[in-house]
Amino acid sequence: MAGGPAAMSFLTNIAKAAAGLGLSASLVSASLYTVDGGERAVIFDRFRGVLPETVGEGTHFLVPWLQKPFIFDIRTRPHNFSSNSGTKDLQMVNLTLRLLSRPDVGYLPTIFTSLGLEYDDKVLPSIGNEVLKAVVAQFNADQLLTERPHVSALVRDALIRRAREFNIILDDVAITHLSYGIEFSQAVEKKQVAQQEAERSKFLVAKAEQERRAAIVRAEGESESAKLISEATAAAGTGLIELRRIEAAKEIAAELARSPNVAYVPAGDSGRMLLGLNAAGFGRAVSFLNNY
Repeated sequence: MAGGPAAMSFLTNIAKAAAGLGLSASLVSASLYTVDGGERAVIFDRFRGVLPETVGEGTHFLVPWLQKPFIFDIRTRPHNFSSNSGTKDLQMVNLTLRLLSRPDVGYLPTIFTSLGLEYDDKVLPSIGNEVLKAVVAQFNADQLLTERPHVSALVRDALIRRAREFNIILDDVAITHLSYGIEFSQAVEKKQVAQQEAERSKFLVAKAEQERRAAIVRAEGESESAKLISEATAAAGTGLIELRRIEAAKEIAAELARSPNVAYVPAGDSGRMLLGLNAAGFGRAVSFLNNY
């Protein structure tokens, strides 16, 4: 037991050294912070407030308890929001806007002081709705479609100016969706139907006009043809008419010969017996066939 006090003293010294090392390690760990790529840090000092310098990437020292780092993501981030706005002709339009934004690195301390870490969620929806309502109110509902590039350019320029007032940089602004109210959509559909009916009516009128002109031209042609035939008959006799009649008869005979429903009926009493007709009826039938 003679070595008991010495052993206890040695163990106590080891415990103190371990405690000192642990405290030193904790102090060193609390004195270091890391800023990753695509990030920047703003330091808050309990006595001086937010320091004006922005800390870049890497591992840095600070005074524990007295200072605290706040990390900002400075990469471009997308934001989407919708706005229900009224047009110049009092129609409601639903617009969806997409923004690509990032903070101005040189003004991060100002952004942190005035807006905090969630600066984009606080600023962008409000200025986006403000700009969309102001721009949409300058156009009629149909102009938003026909002049969409111009509307997008106005919205983009106005939003970039407003965002710069809050030290936010907008890399891109685009209108991704545009839709109208139910009443306006129904009105547009009815208008399109009415336009189609009007075009159909115009087509029918034009068709009737063309048919009238064709009838006039056809009548004039037939009149001229009759006049020429009359003059030719007067000059050369009826030989042409006989020739045409013979040609027509040949065509009719050829058509009748090819038809399976045509039967040959001989003349005289044998034909009358086949048809079962009396003399007067048979004579009328033969006369009709000869004329045909």
